Amino acid sequence: MTPEQAKKFMDDNNVKYVLAQFVDIHGAAKTKSVPADHLMDVVEDGAGFAGFAAWGMGQEPHDPDFMAKGDLNTLGLVPWQPGYARIVCTGHVNGKPHPWDSRYVLQKVLAHLQERGWTLNVGIEPEMQLLRRNEAGKIVVADDSDTLEKPCYDYKGLSRSRAFLERLVESLQAVDFDVYQIDHEDANGQFEINYTYTDALAAADRHVFVRMAAGEIANDMGLICTFMAKSDSHRTGNGMHMHLSIADPDGNNLFHDDNDKNGMGLSALGYQFAGGLLKHAKGMCALGAPTVNSYKRLVVGEALSGATWAPAYISYGDNNRTSMLRVPYGRLELRTADGGCNPYLAIAGALVAGLDGIENDLDPGAVANFNHYKKSAQELADLGIGTLPQNLAEAITELEADTLFSDVMGEEIIGEFIKLKRMEWVEYMRHVSDWEIERYLEFF
Repeated sequence: MTPEQAKKFMDDNNVKYVLAQFVDIHGAAKTKSVPADHLMDVVEDGAGFAGFAAWGMGQEPHDPDFMAKGDLNTLGLVPWQPGYARIVCTGHVNGKPHPWDSRYVLQKVLAHLQERGWTLNVGIEPEMQLLRRNEAGKIVVADDSDTLEKPCYDYKGLSRSRAFLERLVESLQAVDFDVYQIDHEDANGQFEINYTYTDALAAADRHVFVRMAAGEIANDMGLICTFMAKSDSHRTGNGMHMHLSIADPDGNNLFHDDNDKNGMGLSALGYQFAGGLLKHAKGMCALGAPTVNSYKRLVVGEALSGATWAPAYISYGDNNRTSMLRVPYGRLELRTADGGCNPYLAIAGALVAGLDGIENDLDPGAVANFNHYKKSAQELADLGIGTLPQNLAEAITELEADTLFSDVMGEEIIGEFIKLKRMEWVEYMRHVSDWEIERYLEFF
């Protein structure tokens, strides 16, 4: 979009303010509201922020301002907030891209792919839960009647939350999301919105926008929409499955090959990429599952409903949802990330691992087309199938040990991420939960 096109867009849509938006290291949206007449200031110079006031920006109180420079190609309406537009920004300090800015980090990693003339396409499947506070202040499912033990695809559960879902979908469609499916997922109050894939950077920008939209639309309705990994101990969590493929300059899917001897339509390049994802799975896991709560979703075991959509095993298979990597014919579905991750870091981590697989011709090993939960730990070990980290501390240790991520993504952001997540783990370990009080207060 040119400056002239941007001005026409603003005039045609009666835009009065633009949200100059970036994300902190956690992936949370941060903004300044900029009067429309000053849009080009954001594009040319950036909106100024005290970087120390945001999480993980690698700055101290005496440092220069963090300047969020807008990408005109991302300028779009904020449909639930009439008169507002959003522009996605990349962080700069002293006129240079800031190595602690996660959008810049993804751009830097994508440059390695672009050197080959390739594009990483990513289709994200965001899962979310619609909740509310009852009169006692307790968090409950928004729809009181959504109580089935096996609620996946339930018509009533979908229909009775349609006011929220319709507003969300219409807002996404207004900014050119090609939404093609909405369904009730396996947890009570849980939904998934499916929309067409795009290039990796746009996919991350869009996931942030989905969370912004869902959160504010729910708030307007007196509800809460959460993307946290696991809000109910007994139900499935909120994943952020990523469908990955690489396209050549003509748009051909380089992961697709009908001659695949395993019948999964996967090319040699696709197998190599899968090999990289599996080899680096433990370190990569921290970037896609970045919170203490994330590992309540990735725990080994089945859900109350008898279904589980959370992968705990480092393996791949055709339509095998007990593996971390599913192959839906000619592309890869990485299932480890959850809805609360920073999508820029999650995608960058996956690309770093996958490119290592390509560059070193890594073999992903045998296809695992069986229910892993029906095998004992010893049987899985005998097959060479390991498990993903089972808590945040373990995942952070694995990320630090796998230096590929800091070498390619940058020591600055990976070091900051590790430092903050270790602090989060210490805070968690100091916290005394209701479960502990109930179990131990009078136990002795």
